[in-house]
Amino acid sequence: MLKNVSKSANNNENQHDFLRFILAVSFILAILLYTYIVGFVSIELMIAAAIGGYMAINIGANDVANNVGPAVGSKALTLGAAIVLAAVFESAGAVLAGGNVISTIKKGIIDPSMIADPAVFIWLMMAALLAGSIWLNLATAFGAPVSTTHSIVGGVLGAGIAAGGLDIANWSKMSSIVASWIISPLLGGLIAALFLYWIKRSITYRADKIASSKRWVPVLIAIMAWSFSTYLVLKGLKKLWKVDIYSALGIGLVIAVLIFFYMRSLIEKRSANMSNDKESVNKLFTVPLIFAAALLSFAHGANDVANAIGPLAAINDAIQSGGVNSKAEIPLWIMVIGALGIALGLALYGPKLIRTVGHEITDLNQMRSFSVVMAAAITVIIASQLGLPVSSTHIAVGGIFGIGFLREHLKAKHNKHVHEVKHHHSHLDDNTVDMHVNDYDKSTYRNKVETISDIRKKRKHHPIFQLEKQHLVKRELVLKIAAAWIITVPATGFMAAAIFFIIKAVQS
Repeated sequence: MLKNVSKSANNNENQHDFLRFILAVSFILAILLYTYIVGFVSIELMIAAAIGGYMAINIGANDVANNVGPAVGSKALTLGAAIVLAAVFESAGAVLAGGNVISTIKKGIIDPSMIADPAVFIWLMMAALLAGSIWLNLATAFGAPVSTTHSIVGGVLGAGIAAGGLDIANWSKMSSIVASWIISPLLGGLIAALFLYWIKRSITYRADKIASSKRWVPVLIAIMAWSFSTYLVLKGLKKLWKVDIYSALGIGLVIAVLIFFYMRSLIEKRSANMSNDKESVNKLFTVPLIFAAALLSFAHGANDVANAIGPLAAINDAIQSGGVNSKAEIPLWIMVIGALGIALGLALYGPKLIRTVGHEITDLNQMRSFSVVMAAAITVIIASQLGLPVSSTHIAVGGIFGIGFLREHLKAKHNKHVHEVKHHHSHLDDNTVDMHVNDYDKSTYRNKVETISDIRKKRKHHPIFQLEKQHLVKRELVLKIAAAWIITVPATGFMAAAIFFIIKAVQS
């Protein structure tokens, strides 16, 4: 009986996989048909458009998970609602704020002036786009959230070196990208851990959590509004509206002040029905998390759609102009391919990575997810002003690692202190020892510190307990994701170089 049920489930999953594959292929075939019908007779442009659609599908499947994964993991959004929300706001960001001009070479990592032949430039960009697409596809299949920006950067670098030699590369720019592999997750993890620790110290470790919530939750959400408003103005709308950091911070501050007074009034009203526990505090962060997922998706659509359509726009410009330019216009049809491809990839293949980010690395609730999305926005703002090419994927996943490891540290510390309490009262009967432990657990953070301090003063040589550490972050996922991050650029680089040589051989 159980074998029949398992076999039926496997058959259903196989059918779903086949249906997803058919829908993805149909989208790519539709792009080919569209480019043929409207008269784009260049076979290179038709193939490049199909590859651009394939890249967009893989961006939706992999990269978008970082925007909505924390909200899904904390149950602020269901998986279905998150997919719909992300698809709508990713598409809106791409079409409305994606801009109409783009750099033909992502991050300036190679010098396009060294490619005199437009045909060679077209082959280079096609190889880079295809290599980045294949790598993202593989990463998604293995459940590893990777940087799409790094994928296309590696592709452009590898194909560029194959086309123009080592001198074509901007190695100083590449060194800063390599540095971002370390900077992005560490900064994201540190900021996320600091926010979670602040929430714990100021609210959940307090005896009167309702009073603490009324005081601090409006402040926390106002900071969130400030950072996200600044982030949206600087990153999400930068192609429509150019402002400096000070203007963006000023606009964000005005919005934050308004949000603060609104939240203070709202929480004051809701506190009458709130129970004095962590669950009630968690619920206060639900709606802000939904807004955060929407804004992150919009900004991602406005910025990272370029990873799918940038090389395609560069190929289109090279074909139309017969030369290699540093900037290229983005026709509406190319922008639509990027927007639709990201939405389709998210709907078909996004759930796998959303579950990885939202559930599998570590357990997330609303407070923890709030800390992750705060880290994402603040880190991008800081990095953009310092000129650091950080990855939003690395930041978000690094933030999840950060709160997971913080929880491990706090849990280990708490267990050690409980053992000290038990040891100190070990001369008493079991019920009395349990009573002391229960009193310790229910006490405030300050009282806990005082209790342990008193115990240690009374025992000049208090025992050092060697307790087995409880892992709240899955180590195998940490290693798998870190390995994927490290090899993204070299893997896509070698792949793109190989694809370039194949294209060149076919064309010769």
